[in-house]
Amino acid sequence: MPVARGYVLVLQDGQVVIDWGEGRYQEIVRGEFLTLPESEISHVAQDTELEYLKTLGQILSFDRSHVYFPPLPEQHR
Repeated sequence: MPVARGYVLVLQDGQVVIDWGEGRYQEIVRGEFLTLPESEISHVAQDTELEYLKTLGQILSFDRSHVYFPPLPEQHR
C-alpha cells in the first residue's frame, strides 16, 4: 500500500504513524488508530528512519515520493 512520504510522521516518543487527516493517525507496528494533537508530531520520517523500518520489515520499500507498507488494518466506522 503506497502512502505519500509527507504523511509518514515520527511522533515525539519515536513512534511512526500515518497521517490520515482530520487528526487521525495510524501507528504502523500495531495498526492502532490514534487521535493526537499536532504537538505530538516531531517530523516527517527521514531516509535513515525509513531504512531502519525497512530492515525491521515494518515497511516494504520507499522512494522519493512514497512509502510502501504491507497491508494495515482498516479503521472501523
